[in-house]
Amino acid sequence: MDYYTEGILMLLCINMIAAMGVSLLTGFTGIFTLGHAAYMAMGAYTAAILIMNYDVPWLPSVLAGGVLAAALAWVVGVPTMKLTGDYYAIASLGLCEAIRLVIENWQSVTRGARGIPGIDPYTTRAVAVWFFVILALFMFNLIYSRWGRYFRACRDDVTAASLLGFNTPSIRLVSLLISAFYCGIAGALLGGYLSFIQPAMFDMMKSTELTSLVVFGGLGSMSGTLLATGIITLITELFRPISQYRMLIYGAVLVMVMVLRPDGLLGSREIWEFRRRRAGAEKEESR
Repeated sequence: MDYYTEGILMLLCINMIAAMGVSLLTGFTGIFTLGHAAYMAMGAYTAAILIMNYDVPWLPSVLAGGVLAAALAWVVGVPTMKLTGDYYAIASLGLCEAIRLVIENWQSVTRGARGIPGIDPYTTRAVAVWFFVILALFMFNLIYSRWGRYFRACRDDVTAASLLGFNTPSIRLVSLLISAFYCGIAGALLGGYLSFIQPAMFDMMKSTELTSLVVFGGLGSMSGTLLATGIITLITELFRPISQYRMLIYGAVLVMVMVLRPDGLLGSREIWEFRRRRAGAEKEESR
């Protein structure tokens, strides 16, 4: 595998990890977010600072990035998890901008807008793939577990779930913590892949991109989110030679999908459910 293809594979794994986190919160718990780039920034800067300033090995640094991102989510989530709809989206947007401004102005620790160069390239193809596989297995087991049913109950009708005895603020908070952990891990891996990070990489545009991947793939479909991430990542790289038109093509693809498939590529179903449905239809026809 040549260096360019290997780089695309690593970037794809990193984007998929972050997209799975956002999909859990937005697609399965029903909390629309515009601020998950803040958790990626927390993971990226935590890992980079631990490795470069304190000589901590890369694996504990990456995990620490995910844990600190989850800790930030807990601090923010405790007072905001009772918010619903557009109110939480605005709060998450404010969080994203606040974290970016803190990073830009905390010169002594983050080097401000200059960023942190020379990060050890610890994100290899094997590291990215193994992190993706382990986190994907955990996520798919989670959404089909008892907690997955709790998340869906909060998404479908949070009031009804509360009346049935579910502690909906706690359930929503758990979803946020796991979601932030995934984005923190993705941010830490991104720093090791690029060997450079700066605040501009984690602005509102990045948060919007992650949320659009979830909507593109289908709310409530984790495999749809992964499929959408793969398509968008490959399209973005395919049109890199005409970079001035790349975002135009990206937007056109999103608009076309939303017109033709308003529920996203897979809607609320996983990709294997279509195969089961087709097999059932063929069985009925054979009768």
